[in-house]
Amino acid sequence: MEQNLDALVQAQQAYFLSGATRSYEFRARQLRRLQDAIRRYEPEIMAALKQDLGKPDLEAYAGELGFVYAELRHVLKRLMTWMRPKRVPTPLTLQPSSSFVISEPLGRVLIISPWNYPFQLLIAPLIGALAAGNCAVLKPSELAPHTAHVVERLIGEIFSREYVAVVQGDVEVSRALLARKWDHIFFTGSASVGRIVAPAAADHLTPATLELGGKSPCIVDRE
Repeated sequence: MEQNLDALVQAQQAYFLSGATRSYEFRARQLRRLQDAIRRYEPEIMAALKQDLGKPDLEAYAGELGFVYAELRHVLKRLMTWMRPKRVPTPLTLQPSSSFVISEPLGRVLIISPWNYPFQLLIAPLIGALAAGNCAVLKPSELAPHTAHVVERLIGEIFSREYVAVVQGDVEVSRALLARKWDHIFFTGSASVGRIVAPAAADHLTPATLELGGKSPCIVDRE
C-alpha cells in the first residue's frame, strides 16, 4: 500500500505541475463531466445511501444529491469571474505600478469524508478543489461502504487517477494518507479525529479545513 500511495502522490504532483488543470476551459469541462456522471449514477447513489444509512429517497436527494447539484450550478455560473485577476489599489510607494490579486491553484488536495453524509461531504469539497484547478485524492468513509464503492466507480469512469483518485480503507489508510505531503487537507468528521488530522497537516505546514462535529442548539421546555 505504501508504494502505491507514493506512486499516486508522485503522479498527481507531475500532472499538476504540467499545468493541465489551470485553464478555465479545463476546469469547467471537468465540473460538467462530474455533473453529468452524477445524474447517470443517481439511482445507484440513492440505493447505496439507503443500504448504508437507511435514507429514504427524499432525504437522500435533499441532503446529498440536491446539495451537490446546487453547488455545481453555483460554481459553474461564477467560475470565470472568480478566476479573473482582481485589480486592487497600489500603495503610493509602489507608484506608478498596477496591483492585482491573482488566484492560484494550490496543487494536490486530500479530502476525507464522514459516514453520515458520505456522498455530499465527499463531492462538495471535490467541486471546490477542481474549480480551483487542483488535483484530488478522495478517502470515503469505510462505514458507508456501498456509497464509497459507487463513488469510486463514478470517479474512475470520468477522471484519470493522476487527476482525481479514490482510495478506500480504514483508519490505517487514513493515517498513511495523512503521513504524505499535501497542499491542502479537507476533513469533515469528529473532533477526536480532527485532533489527529491537524497535527499531521502541521508536520508538513499544510493548510487544512476542518469541519468538526458540532451540535445543533435546542431549547427543551415544558409542554
